[in-house]
Amino acid sequence: MTEELAPATDEHAEFSALTLTALDDVYRFARSLTRDEADAEDVVQETYLRAFRSWKTFQPGTDVRRWLFTIARNVFLRSRERGQREVTLDDDGAEAVDAAQSKEGWVRRGLDPLLARTDLAPAIQQALEDIPDTFRSAVVLVDLEDQSYEDAAQVLGIPVGTVRSRLFRGRKLLQEKLALHAQDLGLIPPPGPDRSDA
Repeated sequence: MTEELAPATDEHAEFSALTLTALDDVYRFARSLTRDEADAEDVVQETYLRAFRSWKTFQPGTDVRRWLFTIARNVFLRSRERGQREVTLDDDGAEAVDAAQSKEGWVRRGLDPLLARTDLAPAIQQALEDIPDTFRSAVVLVDLEDQSYEDAAQVLGIPVGTVRSRLFRGRKLLQEKLALHAQDLGLIPPPGPDRSDA
């Protein structure tokens, strides 16, 4: 019985060597899907369990990270279908948003010092929460997880053109949400009257 459950040593070593390097990325992706640490940990655990069980189907030379993201997304979708805890796509963004929005990063990019003193991570997180799942998943994969359009299309199970359109719309929605936040902070003036009627 132990032999049935225990993997072959070489297979286990190969699986560990290739998949564990992506563990943090898979966790961040799962966290962006679930919006909850415990649920993300469950998704990651189930992802790695399924990945190990399916290891013989993995094609060497392909992107193991993309393969794991696809499994994680399927685990997440199945957990939603089963009526487990309510989960939606989101970017908790702890690492990705903090890195992208760090004060030093803004200053290096030469933006207004006032903007450099403004912590945008919470606003970006909220804006991501507020956009629909279909757009959020494309933004998270491409902009935060640095996946190519093709990889994101494979993970999401949609054509590349659909990824591009969802990404365009998701970015536009984020821009609108963040513009409102900037107006609330007084960083930009509110829009004037509509001049199209004149």
